[in-house]
Amino acid sequence: MTSGPQPWKAEDVRRDNSWILRLSPEEVDGFRTALAHALAVNRPLLEMEQADFPLPDCSCLALERAIATTQGRWGMCLVKGFPTGEWSEADMRIAYWGMSLYMGVARPQNRFSEIISDVRDVGGSYKVKGGRGYNTNAGLDFHQDSCDVVALLCRRIAKSGGTSKVMSSLALRDRVKELRSDLIPVLQDQNWFHSYQGAQHPSQPGFYRCPILGDDQKYFCARANRKNTVAAQHDFPEVPRLTKQQEEALDLLDTIMPSDEYCYGMDLEPGDMQLLNSFVTLHSRTPFEDYEDPDQKRHLMRLWLSIPTSQPLPPKWAEYWDDVRAGAVRGGYRGSSITSQVLAYEKRQAETMKMHFKPWDPLVKQEDMARILAVH
Repeated sequence: MTSGPQPWKAEDVRRDNSWILRLSPEEVDGFRTALAHALAVNRPLLEMEQADFPLPDCSCLALERAIATTQGRWGMCLVKGFPTGEWSEADMRIAYWGMSLYMGVARPQNRFSEIISDVRDVGGSYKVKGGRGYNTNAGLDFHQDSCDVVALLCRRIAKSGGTSKVMSSLALRDRVKELRSDLIPVLQDQNWFHSYQGAQHPSQPGFYRCPILGDDQKYFCARANRKNTVAAQHDFPEVPRLTKQQEEALDLLDTIMPSDEYCYGMDLEPGDMQLLNSFVTLHSRTPFEDYEDPDQKRHLMRLWLSIPTSQPLPPKWAEYWDDVRAGAVRGGYRGSSITSQVLAYEKRQAETMKMHFKPWDPLVKQEDMARILAVH
């Protein structure tokens, strides 16, 4: 029996909770003591190393198990029991960053090149030009984040709503095969254009190409976010219009993804950390209603991680991911605020995690995209 990711439906996940890990008291104490040390050292996040957040072996192994679980059967993991209720917001940020130093290399997430995002409603708008979901209270389209593993650590929950919804993109592929096998090559074609929603580096075009399904027979991967695909159509007249078959494919995905048969809902609790393998799962969120008191509002912190045990990606995915080698530092939205401190962190942390690393240089710059479109 293979140990890699397998397709699943919602009922499979309800019957088997092997993807849920509960921290032991000893493991929890390890995070407490490491945070106390980090607070005493008081280094800027980007200068921190593992020695500044010294986790005992049991706590290190808990994080290793969590990452390994995302690469296995379910493509996801829920770790329960982090003592977030004891931590201030600033303390939690340091603790979360300290944990990341044992899991992988964090990737920038937005136009501001932030390496930890606060997932909370600050009045943002979702389906608008440049809109992102993490700073709104909106329900989200099914999508995956631009990293090997996305990690959410829950600090506070909403008054109501905000349920996390996850599905297997392997199962999605299988269902498309059953219903419309003719659409599989369409979904594997490279000529899908998606908007960066303004989070690209100034040297890059405002959109990129990436198939929705990978075509590697051994290593499955999927990438879907209809909002960004539609945004590329609306915001960039030079982008080729979607074909009839592409529209049909997107419509079919939209009928399968939210269905009760395929979509599993989980309500994160304070102290939960959810980790999702971006290549074999898709996720969304229901809209939520917040508390009036700012100190009670829903709040999670998000990391986008490259991990040492990541899979290789198909060559067609290189335009977006840059480095498609297994175990490579890749992904993220470069943004426009990368500093020398970020560059030094990336190189140092890649060495610590023994990952493939090359200095970032976009494969497709604005002038390259212009040439691609000229012959399209």
